[in-house]
Amino acid sequence: MRTMLISAGLLLLLGATACTRETATTETVSDTGTTQSSTTTVSATVPEVDTAAAAAAARDAAHKTGTAMETAGKEIQEKTKTDGQ
Repeated sequence: MRTMLISAGLLLLLGATACTRETATTETVSDTGTTQSSTTTVSATVPEVDTAAAAAAARDAAHKTGTAMETAGKEIQEKTKTDGQ
């Protein structure tokens, strides 16, 4: 579990960020010919996900989980064996 959290943290630290920017301009002309203009700009930083690294981390976590379950299963079998087996 700790390894998975460390891997996830590293992915977040290593991931580069992308910036998305959107600008909208509105112009209004009145009946008298007066023009009014307004501009709105919205910027957001969106993290990029390294899908190859995320897939590798998921495989690593799945492998470690499977190994832990296998070890626990063997320990349970050892503890539940009877004299006849």
